[in-house]
Amino acid sequence: MARVRNGAVTKARHKKVLKEAKGYFGSKHRLYKTAKEQLMHSGQYAFRDRKQKKRDFRKLWITRINAACRQNDISYSRFIEGLNKAGVEVNRKMLSEIAINDPKAFSELVKTARDGKAGKLTPATEVAGNEVTVKKATAKKEAVKEEKVVAEEKPAKKTTTKKDTTKTTTAKKTTTTKKTTKKEDK
Repeated sequence: MARVRNGAVTKARHKKVLKEAKGYFGSKHRLYKTAKEQLMHSGQYAFRDRKQKKRDFRKLWITRINAACRQNDISYSRFIEGLNKAGVEVNRKMLSEIAINDPKAFSELVKTARDGKAGKLTPATEVAGNEVTVKKATAKKEAVKEEKVVAEEKPAKKTTTKKDTTKTTTAKKTTTTKKTTKKEDK
């Protein structure tokens, strides 16, 4: 049986590890054993810190929002509570960006949060970009005559045979419904 020589494989493995450990301090980038050990630890730190980074950024955003809230004479917790009651769904990253880049828009959000906390706003508030659209609910319901066209569309059916391929489709059906109010029925 022939002698197996694996020096080339070992050298390639060592070279790969040392290449990944480039830039490490001291013997950690020179010696295979310490370089491999450091790479294993580095991988563990990287895995852990990918999760930690999300927490760190959330903390940063909350700190920035809190600072902007304090300038507008409201606490962070009251601000978030007011936005939730008003039905405004803006994540903390966007709130932080608005607080930094557009203080006027942030002060509008603070007003919205105060109104929401006071119960003046319903959850029909919309935020698009830097604009806050507030739809206030009215107490009286007005009866309105509406015509509604509903289009039902069914997907095309495919029928296949061994000899030839044919497609059969169904026609689009449209139905018209009319809503009437109590006043019109009389």
